[in-house]
Amino acid sequence: MARGWQEAAIVAVAAETPRVRRFTLAPRHPFVFRAGQHVDVRLTAPDGYQAQRSYSIGSSPEESARFDLLIEHLDDGEVSGFFAEVAAAGDTIELRGPIGAFTWEAGQGGPLLLVGGGSGVVPLLSMLRHRAHAAPGVPALLVYSARVPEEVIAREELLRRDAEEPPFGLMLNLTRVPGGRRLDAARMAEALDRLGAPAHCFVCGSNPFVSAATDLLVDAGVPAGRIRTERFGG
Repeated sequence: MARGWQEAAIVAVAAETPRVRRFTLAPRHPFVFRAGQHVDVRLTAPDGYQAQRSYSIGSSPEESARFDLLIEHLDDGEVSGFFAEVAAAGDTIELRGPIGAFTWEAGQGGPLLLVGGGSGVVPLLSMLRHRAHAAPGVPALLVYSARVPEEVIAREELLRRDAEEPPFGLMLNLTRVPGGRRLDAARMAEALDRLGAPAHCFVCGSNPFVSAATDLLVDAGVPAGRIRTERFGG
């Protein structure tokens, strides 16, 4: 259940990619969240003007006293611009949460198919990190579309997990490199052949990405009832 607004301290800031920064937050009143949930963040200007956005939690629920938001700087973004250019360790922001039913818990089992586009990978990272803590034997495959390698969020971690955790697999789909292409039917078929029939599918990204990926899954024979989606942007 979502809590009311509260203060949270920014305890650490790090560059994740050229456009994404990782903010580690310590809420005044820590809360338990489920992998895949998000929080609302509210900024208030000196004149009283407020801007509010939702950001997925990227860390594992097992680390809920502090948690990470991975925030992409969007052109002309009021809130993302603040986080990209102003926010620093020691600052305090307002947030409320946890919010959302786009969640996976270890007891649900697998196989688990995660499909992310751009920063839509963030809630899927929370699921993967939860899986590593609570259910490392659950087969899981992440199909992750990004433009170039430098924009792959948590790239080193994902490559390490792909190499060291046999039940987990990573399929990077880079769209703006020589020979790159968008996620298509052949690529989705390859993912399903590799994982097997998924018990749960989670798709997150922009509206166009989620619509296209969901259509590909359904066309490939995945029952619609097994597919959960989270969308952002226009």
